[in-house]
Amino acid sequence: MTPLQLTYLAAEQKSAEVTDWAARLGWVIGILLFVALVYWLMREGWKWRGTLQSDLPELPTAPESPGAARLTMSGRYHGSTTAGQWLDRIVAHGLGTRSRAELTLTDAGLDVVRPGAADFFVPAGALRGARLDKGIAGKVLTEGGLLVVTWAHGDRLIDSGFRSDHAAEHTEWVDTLNEMINKTEGAR
Repeated sequence: MTPLQLTYLAAEQKSAEVTDWAARLGWVIGILLFVALVYWLMREGWKWRGTLQSDLPELPTAPESPGAARLTMSGRYHGSTTAGQWLDRIVAHGLGTRSRAELTLTDAGLDVVRPGAADFFVPAGALRGARLDKGIAGKVLTEGGLLVVTWAHGDRLIDSGFRSDHAAEHTEWVDTLNEMINKTEGAR
């Protein structure tokens, strides 16, 4: 190659573009601010929903001696909704907090112990029904993968969703709860 050709080749080659760090940093900060705004709006919506549901009375606690356990179950609590409206989540009094759960059914009612969240008790007289379902607000499973217990609290009917660590237990829970409810209604 001639010196003129080499000079021409050297002039043709361009160096790599330099990264515009200011623009990149601006985009990252903008995206982080957007994510923070969305999170804040979700949090405010959750608090607003709790305010709307402030008329819900305090949750009952388990009696000192509830009696012998008829059934026990270890699993997850997936939340509570207005009965029949599986997307209308109830967040008041911690009912919207998902958690591990230990359920104990006695003649006195259903005791729900939730480590890291508020425990609650459903008196036997407040139980209205039990069924297997596929979903509750924020959680959808296979058909029959969720134990849904319907109960009365104040002037509301509430559906609470549970999933056992051993899904085969669900059917026994539905049968026992509904049998217990039918006996309670027959005694009224």
